Amino acid sequence: MEEPEEPEEPLWYPATRMQQGLWVLDRDELQRPTQLVPSVVEFTGEVNHERLVEAAGLTIARHPSLRARFRFNAKRRRVEYATHGEPGAAVLRDAEAEGLGEHEVDALVRNLCSTPFDLAVDAPARAVVIRLDARRTLLVLVSHHIVVDGLSRTMLLEETSTVYRARLAGARPALSSPAHPASVVADRSPEEVTAQVAEVVERLRGAPVDVHLPFERGDSDDLEAARLGATVTSRLDAEHTAKALAVASEEGCTTFMLGVALLAGTLARGSGQRDFLIAFAWPGRDHPDAADVIGMFITTVVLRVSLETDTSWRELLRAARVGSMEAFMDADVPLDALAAELNPDRTRLWPPLTPVLLNLDDAPHTPELAPGITGRLRPLDPLYVKYDLAVFARIADAAEGPQLELSLDYPTDVTDHSAVSALLTDLRHSAADLATSPEEPVLEQPVETIDLDDPEERLELVRSLWREVLGTDDDIDDDVSFFESGGDSLLLVVLVERLSQASGRTLRTVDLFRSTTVSGQAELLTSPAEAV
Repeated sequence: MEEPEEPEEPLWYPATRMQQGLWVLDRDELQRPTQLVPSVVEFTGEVNHERLVEAAGLTIARHPSLRARFRFNAKRRRVEYATHGEPGAAVLRDAEAEGLGEHEVDALVRNLCSTPFDLAVDAPARAVVIRLDARRTLLVLVSHHIVVDGLSRTMLLEETSTVYRARLAGARPALSSPAHPASVVADRSPEEVTAQVAEVVERLRGAPVDVHLPFERGDSDDLEAARLGATVTSRLDAEHTAKALAVASEEGCTTFMLGVALLAGTLARGSGQRDFLIAFAWPGRDHPDAADVIGMFITTVVLRVSLETDTSWRELLRAARVGSMEAFMDADVPLDALAAELNPDRTRLWPPLTPVLLNLDDAPHTPELAPGITGRLRPLDPLYVKYDLAVFARIADAAEGPQLELSLDYPTDVTDHSAVSALLTDLRHSAADLATSPEEPVLEQPVETIDLDDPEERLELVRSLWREVLGTDDDIDDDVSFFESGGDSLLLVVLVERLSQASGRTLRTVDLFRSTTVSGQAELLTSPAEAV
């Protein structure tokens, strides 16, 4: 594999629109952890650490974008980058040999994932392999968002594994020479951009640039603290998932469009708002040769979806499809130009057009590093968020069949964590309503709420679910074991899922094995929904 040659005199390329936008947003903002793209993978198995360091180092060294240095050309009044610099380092740390305990390793990882890059001087990517013990290894790969997007992150992890396996076998990895990002960027004239912006502004004009959420952003003068976040996650059962996907498919809707309808319908049910702007991330790889290029191509797009008092779930799906398709067609319109027209009073603390984002879950897969070595992504700690509410939807595999998984990221300065959990429960209820009553008006199906602070409501919820799972109409004794009432381990798994769905609490099978009575399981519901 031939390494790409750089000319003796470095060539400076104009930064893309997305890179320009990141640069001019705020020079201080470039140094914040919110602009980093970290991945922390824990491998279980006997890893050859020297080979893994070698693989990570070769991967980040061979891509031009990861050797980039940035500058502002005052004469041309543009941000430029050159790819002639030395690559970032890949190093090995041995936590066991250094005597680092679990908390010290966690602190080390947090520091690695939050240390900024000086984009004028530093290569915008680095890798650290941390040997925890003979069977556990961490790979911490950190890059700057100005050169890496979500798809690039996935490709880098996959390539590192490919190179590792080849090096382990004493072979040269079969990799093609990476294309330069500048070779796959399509230029458009200012006149073309201006005309397209005008069309999109006309389509979005009149929509509120705020969204009524069931919680409020807390008052904080600390921008960094205001962007620390947490996540709550829940799943729809396989039966309702299959029905919801079938209805969506009948209307030509993807899982993303289904998520748009569920989000708009749920927010409308909880407020008087009927017209919504929702942001989403667009891959931005329209050039045919851009699919395998490491770079920052992703852009933020805004779609519009609205409903009336008598709009049914099926009609809302159609509206979500139309709004999504319109946004897809104009995905290359600069968001900053739209915001300048539609929300000129925006501030740096808020996203420019809407505080709500919806995406398909784009967490990278962690391929098998080598036979017998499995990997899992560690949740980021801390998690940084840019939106008041970021909704992620995906179809997860489960023993019973595919399940719609919904996750909410939110800033931790919101007034009430339980309100975020309640919204997640409402989203799941909306999905069940769409699945079972697609022709019914969205707003005439009030979301059934349960006051989990009320001991009697908790007890009645558990009793009703026991009756459902056990298939009985008989009275349920609050202090008799589930197994003595006719249940078994398989039915307990079903009960775990039904209780989690109905309460918004993340319960485990082991929890119900330890609390086998109605009264005991009702007490489990007093804890807030799990946040990570």
